[in-house]
Amino acid sequence: MAKRKREVVETAATRGTTKSRKQEIASTPRQTHRSSIQQQKALLSSNKIESTGLGVATNDGNKKPSPSLISLADNGTDTATVQIVTGSYERILHGFTAKIPRNPTPTSSGNTRQIEFADTFLFNAHSSAIRCIAISPPSASTDEHSQKVILASGSTDERINLYNLSTAPPPIGSKPPIPTLAGTTVSENPKNRELGSLLHHSSSITALYFPTRSKLLSSAEDNTIAISRTRDWTVLSTIKAPIPKPVGRPSGDTAAPGEVPAGVDDFAVHPSMKLMVSVGKGERCMRLWNLVTGKKAGVLNFQRDMLQQAGEGKWGTGEGRKVEWDMEGEEFVVAFEKGAVIFGMNSKPKARILPAPLTKLHQIRYVPGLGSSRILALSTEDGRILFYDTQTPTTPPTQSTNTKKAADIPACALLAQLGGRVAGITGRIKDFEILSPFSTESSPYGSLVIITGSSDGAVRLWELSVDELHEEKITENGDADSESNGTTAKAPKHVGQLIGACETGNRITCLKAFVMTGKPEDVEDEAELEAEIGLDNESSSDDSE
Repeated sequence: MAKRKREVVETAATRGTTKSRKQEIASTPRQTHRSSIQQQKALLSSNKIESTGLGVATNDGNKKPSPSLISLADNGTDTATVQIVTGSYERILHGFTAKIPRNPTPTSSGNTRQIEFADTFLFNAHSSAIRCIAISPPSASTDEHSQKVILASGSTDERINLYNLSTAPPPIGSKPPIPTLAGTTVSENPKNRELGSLLHHSSSITALYFPTRSKLLSSAEDNTIAISRTRDWTVLSTIKAPIPKPVGRPSGDTAAPGEVPAGVDDFAVHPSMKLMVSVGKGERCMRLWNLVTGKKAGVLNFQRDMLQQAGEGKWGTGEGRKVEWDMEGEEFVVAFEKGAVIFGMNSKPKARILPAPLTKLHQIRYVPGLGSSRILALSTEDGRILFYDTQTPTTPPTQSTNTKKAADIPACALLAQLGGRVAGITGRIKDFEILSPFSTESSPYGSLVIITGSSDGAVRLWELSVDELHEEKITENGDADSESNGTTAKAPKHVGQLIGACETGNRITCLKAFVMTGKPEDVEDEAELEAEIGLDNESSSDDSE
């Protein structure tokens, strides 16, 4: 009996100590912790830290610095952290950061940038393959520690999952990142949270887009485009596209009656937020929508001659796969299976793109920050990213003598290519992003970082200077018809430098990335957060007993 009484007294004393420790942490102001961090930084800079048992010594000593003080010293280095998120066929949503230094490191092979990768999250987000993801603009909070973005992922399981991602790099902890067998470290961010799921679509999700922080647009194979409000995730409006009529179905088609290819492939919102263009399955047209009224504004059919010039053969579907507006909203491009056509504001074709050698197209993006010039980037099946000038076509349009036949569409000039067999890349590039992590007021887009996601599971980072794209055009007739026309085309100029690669181990289907502009949390803040979580777990376990 006496032994049991002593155990009860010791348990009560432990609980009292735990509660008092928790109250002490909660009452301690964060400013005190941050001032202590600043004092440690000052000591590091003045080399006044003497040798201790932790392996810390002055610059004259032989001991190696501890990881905790290395992270404190490196907090002021001139680097940029990019958050990369990938979706895959294996239902995995993978997020990791890439730490890019501003100044290259001189090596024997030349100046290179040492990229550091660290996993932030990795889990099964859906019950089937992930088809698309989208990232919202950052929140309007003035505190750089509390700014967040919304991550939305769409899958063939008819669900849209939502997450909160912090714009601040992972906290600079008191211990180094966790090493893994895969070679990349693990650095979790406790501010990343799951918000929930949206279930208002009845078929596979095909595209997601945040025009602003307050709105989310989503399209699916149920021929609808939904507009949701991010404040309470209420569906404000649903745009319904008509189901295409089956035309020319083969006699051996085993599909049930009424089951025809249907759904919205992709959509693009005009920068004014008043107009939207969409393309869908089973129809050779594009649809214009008035976002002010939420109603149809028009339908533009694709002519047969235009489809032939865009690489669509006799047995091709003729449907648009991707659509994209330029930054100024002066033109938009519709990508087909093997070619693309640029349309002006009058919705008439002004130029075309047909890569040589002929290959499938997977993603299209306009290169940002080029002023009056417009350069379009396309990713291909054979592992290349092609850059085309959409303003100055290389071949003038020919006037047809037959009034029933449309005039030839001029071809765009091929400026350069990135990747491909020359760089040892042959797998298809499913998606890519173009960022400028070191933009300043004097040179907003001096150097670009292109992040590519391939089907072989590799995410590669390329550095590209904008000046390389402004040089003289390299082809006399930058399309696949140059050989048939008798013109000799020079070999495409290879641009860009591979600065880093990360193997995800999954077949990538979509990719998004953004520059983390926030400030990392302090060491004491992370320790305080971990202590609070640990105390909560202890108190909950004690209560359960």
